[in-house]
Amino acid sequence: MPNVQWAAVAMALFAGVISAFVDNVATVLMVAPVALEICRKLKTNPVPFIIGIAVSSNLQGAATLVGDTTAIMLGSALDMSFIDFFLFKGKPGMFFAVELGAVLSALILAFIFKKEKGEIPKMTEMTKVTDYVPTVLLGGTIVALIIASFIPNKPAVTNGVICCVIMAIGLVYNLIRKKNIKAVTAPLKEIDFETIGLLFGLFLMIGGISAQGVIDAAANLLAKVGGGNIFILYTVIVWASVLISAFIDNIPYVATMIPVIAGLATALNVDPTVLYFGLLSGATLGGNCTPIGASANIAGIGILRKEGYTVKNSDFFKIGIPFTLAAIIPAYIYLWIFYGV
Repeated sequence: MPNVQWAAVAMALFAGVISAFVDNVATVLMVAPVALEICRKLKTNPVPFIIGIAVSSNLQGAATLVGDTTAIMLGSALDMSFIDFFLFKGKPGMFFAVELGAVLSALILAFIFKKEKGEIPKMTEMTKVTDYVPTVLLGGTIVALIIASFIPNKPAVTNGVICCVIMAIGLVYNLIRKKNIKAVTAPLKEIDFETIGLLFGLFLMIGGISAQGVIDAAANLLAKVGGGNIFILYTVIVWASVLISAFIDNIPYVATMIPVIAGLATALNVDPTVLYFGLLSGATLGGNCTPIGASANIAGIGILRKEGYTVKNSDFFKIGIPFTLAAIIPAYIYLWIFYGV
């Protein structure tokens, strides 16, 4: 890159490419150290660099079937394959809506970093790779999930089984390599059981209220609010998702809204595709508005704090809000043109 400005944009785009296939938090953990090293050599503030990486990784999570948990959930609801995110029902898919937003948001980042014109010193030190197995397991997970997406009538637990089996392989390998029981217990302690418990309870609750007709009632109420107008409903779903996901985790929100949209489509006798895609785009991108809106944001801020940097809400808002608007507006228009009209 010619200077720091475009290096910052390139790192954000690079994080986005990785995040289209790898979990957003893992992406931040991989790319953030590169940004920190560059900022150390340039003696510049790394806060905006890490924020740019985090919001870009969140954006690209909706680009493919395996990019984010919400994308996997939606793909399961619509029985979508990996290719369906690129071409769905003979039309350009969700991938292109995300990339359209990515182009505009990259220009926003370039404007935000316009004062960073310093030259980048040559990097001569290379990190020595000591173990390729984790990379193989990560790549194997992605490939297995993609292949599974093409299998018709597969059990609903297929994706979960794939991930758990590969995790078990990794634990066994780690135990053999380190010959210490902590090689198994330490990674298990890192599992976010709180989130798993939350989702477990949430799905039980959704199943219960669905069986009692609450989901259908909510769908009918939403249909009345929108006056039966699909465009108004689409608009409400997109922007409400942006607002709600800015403050709560998008996974339970999407899990709750998927059956509501299904009921809404049934009540109005319409194709729910544009509503589902609007939900995914709004819920995924809304997390970029605030520091607590997405796990990747929290991870990035955590890395900065460990390095001794304080991240103010205003620091995040200066990047997160314009980035979100630049990404969601073109996606909002694109999805309506291809799936709403």
